[in-house]
This record gives sequence, structure tokens and C-alpha cells, in this order.
Amino acid sequence: MKPITPYYAVIFTSNLTGDDNVGYAEMAQQMQDLAKQQSGYLDFESAREEMGISISYWESLEAIAKWKANTDHLFAQQKGIKDWYSWYKVRICLVEREYDFER
Repeated sequence: MKPITPYYAVIFTSNLTGDDNVGYAEMAQQMQDLAKQQSGYLDFESAREEMGISISYWESLEAIAKWKANTDHLFAQQKGIKDWYSWYKVRICLVEREYDFER
């Protein structure tokens, strides 16, 4: 599904601690699955090499605020700070237009 512009992108970039990171991939998948169930959710993209980049797309700032306040998401955020992340940054952007290419 291609979202109708304008919409919002939440860009989460992060570095892991480099420690064991046990349970990280499972929690990330749980959060992705949970986000899909939230009102206002549109889509999700993610990549991880040295730095992780996850982008979730939302209909409104209100939908983003509700997702941020979700109790399961709050638990994952706290666990990430305690156990997995050495650094992260969140950016919230308004997408006014988009285009793509596909062969």
C-alpha cells in the first residue's frame, strides 16, 4: 500500500552495545507486529549493519504519540536503554511528497 501524502515518518537510528544482545531481534519483531495493530500505522522499513535504521510511517502526530505511550512499547524502550543500545536518535518528519523507481 502506498500512503497518501502528507504523512509522518518516525526514523529511529541506533547502535547496539556490542554485547550479547540476547532477545533483541525477538523484541524488535514483537514491536513491529504490535505497531501494525495501532490505529494510524501505515508501514515499516528497517535495515541493520553497523548502525540500525528503522522507519515507521504514520497518518498523524496523534497516532505517533499513542504508539510512543503504548505500555508494551514503553517496556521495550526501557529494556533497549538498559540492555541493548549504546546510542539512539529519533526523528519525526512530515513526508510531503514521494516518488520511486522499480525495474
